[in-house]
Amino acid sequence: MLPRKPWKRAVRALSVLLLTAAATLAPTAAAQAATTQATVTSRGWNDFTCKPSAAHPRPVVLVHGTFGNSVDNWLGLAPYLVNRGYCVFSLDYGQLPGVPFFNGLGPIDKSAGQLASYVDRVLASTGAAEVDLVGHSQGGMMPRYYLKFLGGAAKVNALVAIAPDNHGTTLNGLTRLLPYFPGVEDLIGTHTPALADQIAGSAFLTKLNAGGDTVPGVRYTVIATKYDEVVTPYQSGWLSGPNVRNVLLQDLCVLDLSEHVAIGTLDRVVFHEVNNALDPARATPTTCLSVVG
Repeated sequence: MLPRKPWKRAVRALSVLLLTAAATLAPTAAAQAATTQATVTSRGWNDFTCKPSAAHPRPVVLVHGTFGNSVDNWLGLAPYLVNRGYCVFSLDYGQLPGVPFFNGLGPIDKSAGQLASYVDRVLASTGAAEVDLVGHSQGGMMPRYYLKFLGGAAKVNALVAIAPDNHGTTLNGLTRLLPYFPGVEDLIGTHTPALADQIAGSAFLTKLNAGGDTVPGVRYTVIATKYDEVVTPYQSGWLSGPNVRNVLLQDLCVLDLSEHVAIGTLDRVVFHEVNNALDPARATPTTCLSVVG
């Protein structure tokens, strides 16, 4: 067994190093984000003057994953949806003090409150009655707290979750080693609460999943990849209940090797299936050839 104190000192040192690096990068990251956001708005994404069309009457709100942000996570999917006539919006949530650019790290129940406020803003600006949510990783799981506990079910038509950790992750078994290293789990919970909340068996996930995975009135689609190295096992993303469709990416395209990051940021086969989930009345088959659509 490893000595306790050296291990704890090493983890603390790593945490300080990461936070110091983030603080050092703050001015550059903030300037880069501002420039990118301006470009994004000019292309019709996060344009609060957008009014939904009859073909796509619900605005789409994109919810980034852990360590993500409202821009980088969606440089592929957001333009894809805008080009198909949707009003598309994305938010930043789960920010930690002194940590720029990398979001989705704060307590997940608090992040769900940020999502609730953002959805209200989108509904007010667009005049729509409901939104559709599309989330990647934590962003596919966190909205379920909003739906279940914060009144979101009355304002959301559908949740499309890409590689979500609905029932937590073991990180290929690494989280099962935490009890053997006293203090490490507390350290994670203190510095990055969202990571602790996503560990299989956490108090947050126990509350979220008690009494069933879904709420009435919302359609759920889960898209997972068997090559996911973050959400493990990948089946932990599946949901059970009415109005649920669980989709394995490799059943759509056996040649698709996308892992956890690529499935939510780059994969046009996934983009096609997201569009199908948002507009099931006009859905077309998703295959390997969907990359050219």
